[in-house]
Amino acid sequence: MAKQRLDRILAEMGVGSRRDIKKMARSGLIEVDGRVVRDPSLHIDPGEQVLCVAGQPVHYQRLHYWMMNKPPGVVSAVIDPRHRTVIDLLDESDRTPHLFPAGRLDIDTEGFVLITDDGQLAHAILSPKRHVSKTYRATVQGRVSDADIAAFAQGLILRDGYRALPAHLQILNAGERSEVEIVLREGKFHQIKRMFAALGKPVLYLKRVAFGGVQLDPSLPPGGYRALADDEIARLRETDPRLPPRPAES
Repeated sequence: MAKQRLDRILAEMGVGSRRDIKKMARSGLIEVDGRVVRDPSLHIDPGEQVLCVAGQPVHYQRLHYWMMNKPPGVVSAVIDPRHRTVIDLLDESDRTPHLFPAGRLDIDTEGFVLITDDGQLAHAILSPKRHVSKTYRATVQGRVSDADIAAFAQGLILRDGYRALPAHLQILNAGERSEVEIVLREGKFHQIKRMFAALGKPVLYLKRVAFGGVQLDPSLPPGGYRALADDEIARLRETDPRLPPRPAES
């Protein structure tokens, strides 16, 4: 495994922010192979060297980030008694412990699902305080109009009385069946379906094409997946300034 900065390793493992780790190092609380390390920029091999913080061993866990193009009929869950899950679609060699889908898509919705074992990142991108953007393509029954665009921008009031946050709606093709793109900054249950239901225009097809500024790879077939590139991980981690960019791995 390639050597990485000590502060990045410990921050990625949830020991603290890089500022916290710098203070710990200055206080002599961090050891590598039994020696006190006061320089948090030191490059070490976490797979070979022994780390201790405040006298407690810290075991390095390599984190995984998979972009999947979820097909319809598959549920965004780890285990389900009736349906195949996104975890079931992973090759056995990639099905490492503690993986989970960060967020959910309805069983009939397609598109970008992030599968990871990075709980910190998942919490950051799913937190309602962060308003991380999610982009969808949809086909709806009925002609979508400029008035609908304005209603989305103002914040639609749904049938249950909830006022959705302002959202971006773009018309790609208007007709008896309209094709649209939607950008949301929240993720309520069945939200897009409920928003168009409030306009009397049922959703016929829905696909998530971007999450947090990361685009779904158009080369992925339904059920296909690939590892996120380092720059894509960094983009997701930028949603929370407390998260460091992921260091490069061998």
